[in-house]
Formats: sequence, C-alpha cells, structure tokens
Amino acid sequence: MKRLALIALAASLLAACSTYTTPGAGVPLGSIVGTDVAEAMAREPAAVFPSRMAVVRVAAPGYQSYSNSAVGAGAFSVVTTRDIETDENFERLGRMPQIAAVAPVSRLLVPATLNNVADLRASAAQLRADVILIYTIDTRFRTESAELGPLQTIALGFLPSRKAIVTATCAFMIVDVRTGFIYGTGETTAMQDQRTNVWGTENAIEAARLRAERQAFEDGLGEIEKLWASVVREHG
Repeated sequence: MKRLALIALAASLLAACSTYTTPGAGVPLGSIVGTDVAEAMAREPAAVFPSRMAVVRVAAPGYQSYSNSAVGAGAFSVVTTRDIETDENFERLGRMPQIAAVAPVSRLLVPATLNNVADLRASAAQLRADVILIYTIDTRFRTESAELGPLQTIALGFLPSRKAIVTATCAFMIVDVRTGFIYGTGETTAMQDQRTNVWGTENAIEAARLRAERQAFEDGLGEIEKLWASVVREHG
C-alpha cells in the first residue's frame, strides 16, 4: 500500500510540474512602417492590375512558440513555417478580384536584419510582386486571476483559476511594393474559453492556442477580401 501511495504521489507531482511556455508576441505594424509624416504623405499607389501579391507573417524579435520559430533579427522577425495557415487560405486569397498570383515569402528571401517594411518590400520585389500582405498574430492567455504574457512559463498543475481564456488577434496591412503606399489595414480577434482543468498537458493548451489563432486568421481573410475589393474599386 505504501508503495502504491508513493507511486501515486510521484505521478501527481510529475503532472503538477508539467509546463507550457506561451508564444512570443506579435509586432505592432505601425512600429515598422516609419514615422516620417512628409514621406508618408508623398507615397503614391503604383501597383499594376491584375496584381501579384506576396504574403508574409511578422512577429516580435526572437519569436518562438510551442511549434514554431521565426527568422531574422532586428526590429521584428518573420514566421515562415505555416502552423495556422492552410493551402486553402492562400487559394482563397488567389481568388480575389484582380489578383494574378499569390506567393508566400520564404525564409530564403528574408534579410538577416529586419528594420522596417522596406526590407519586406525588397523580399517581395524578388518575387516580382506588386503588393505585399503583411500580417501578425498576437496571442494572450488569461485566467480569472492572472494575465499571462508572451514567453511566460506556466506550471499547468498550478493554474490558479477554474476558467482560462486564449485571445488571438490578427492585424494586417496591404502595402505597395514599389512605393510603400499603404492601401489599408485591419484587425480581427478570436477567443477560446475553457476550464483550466482541460489544460492538463502541453498538447491541450497548444491546441487551444492554435484554434484561437486559426480562427483569428480565418476571420482576417474575410476582412482582407473586403479591403482588397475597395482597393480594386479605387485603384484598379
């Protein structure tokens, strides 16, 4: 009986010691476009229609998640591994009016140092793109008693609440590759609300994160379609 009790105690302690590290943050898109007002006012749209669209996901410097990591150093990083995006998502973008082709920016084209949007435009130019869709995913974890920030380790056996919430926000902008003119911006948010006892393992909490991020991105696609339709009406 003592042996069984010790085994049970050891098992409970191991479960209590299970941890999960929250993902890195997204990056405020306004912080990477520059702040020179005169320069911003001087930019003009120059995209050719039908347009080739490059697509890139950005994040805070040194971004890491349970299943992903970013490349590039400097003011921000680029996430090139698809853990929330699907081929169908990119096909959906390709079906938008006046889109000739959609091309994700690969890690081979990402500069070693990333200072601002001009670096991404240079990568998109290598793909002969006319416009670039830049988006970021910012995910936050919260319980009834605590806000869990980016890259914070959670001891899953000691979550101090019965309720846990994952909130993912997808922010995006469409930029002219030639001139840096910003055609428009948008933002969508999705939430996963669960009891903390469901978060008993790393895999469980990771699944909640991915569901929230995928939903935010899918909702973002709808807003991107609306924005692009207005771009075509005005400039195409």
